[in-house]
Amino acid sequence: MTEQQNINYNRIAEAIEYIKTNFKEQPNLDKVAKKIHLSPFHFQRLFSEWAGTSPKKFLQYTTVEYAKALLKENQATLFETAHETGLSGTGRLHDLFINIEGMTPAEYKNGGKYLNINYSFAASPFGNILVASTEKGICYMAFTDEETVAFSTMHNHFPNAHFRQMVDLIQQNALNIFTHDWTKLNQIKLHLKGTDFQLKVWQTLLKIPFGQLTTYGAIANKIENPNASRAVGTAIGCNPVTFLIPCHRVIQSSGILGDYMWGNTRKTAIIGWEGIKKHSEFK
Repeated sequence: MTEQQNINYNRIAEAIEYIKTNFKEQPNLDKVAKKIHLSPFHFQRLFSEWAGTSPKKFLQYTTVEYAKALLKENQATLFETAHETGLSGTGRLHDLFINIEGMTPAEYKNGGKYLNINYSFAASPFGNILVASTEKGICYMAFTDEETVAFSTMHNHFPNAHFRQMVDLIQQNALNIFTHDWTKLNQIKLHLKGTDFQLKVWQTLLKIPFGQLTTYGAIANKIENPNASRAVGTAIGCNPVTFLIPCHRVIQSSGILGDYMWGNTRKTAIIGWEGIKKHSEFK
C-alpha cells in the first residue's frame, strides 16, 4: 500500500467510525467530510471506492441495523425506534425500512406474521429440494439433505409466517425448470425481500445466460459499482432462491469456482449439467 493509499484508508476508517458512533445524529455528507478534512465531493468519491457504498447508504445500513435490534430484541414501538435512531418520525423509519429491507418496520417486527407460505419437498437432478411460495410467487428454494434442517432454516427467514405443507401451481411451475423448457424462466414469479443492493445483484444474476459463467467483478461492474466485488459476494451468499436465481453461475476471476451455499460439489454438477444441455441445443 502506498503512502497515499494508507492516508486514504485511515480517512475512510475514521469516517466509518464517526458514522457508527454518531449515527443517532444522522450526520449529513458535509459534516462527515469536514470531520476528516475533505471536500464533500472528494469524500463521497473516496468513501464509495473504499467501502463499496455511499456514505448515505452506510449511514442508512447502520441506522437500520440498530432499529432492527430495538424492534426485535427490545420490543420497542415504532415511535420509540424512530426517536432512538435519530429519525424525525415513524414516516422516515418506514421509508428507510422499505428502501433497505424491502419491508415495513411493522412487517419486520412481526416476522411475516400475516404471510401464508405453502411449501413442499421434491426431487431434482441435484438432490432433494425445498420450495416455498406465497400468493405472489416463489419466496424460498433450497437444496436439502435433511428435511427437518431445511424447514428450520426456511422458518428462520419468516419466523412468524403461517406455513402449510402442500404443492401449488406456483411451485410446480418453478420445478418444471429442471425437466422442461428452461428458456421460459422469465415466466416464473418470485416474491423476494432484501435490500436495494441485494435485489439489484439478484436481478443481475437472472440475466446470466443459461450455461454461461461470470465473475463477482463482472457483476459489480454490471451494477455500476466496480469496487463492490466483496459486497456482491455477500449478497450472492444471501440468495434465498437456489437455481432460479443462478448464483451457481458466478465464479472467481481466477477460474476457481468459489463457495456455494449448497456445496461446491453440487455447484460443479449444476454447471456441468447446464453446459451439456446448452451444448446439445446447438447440435
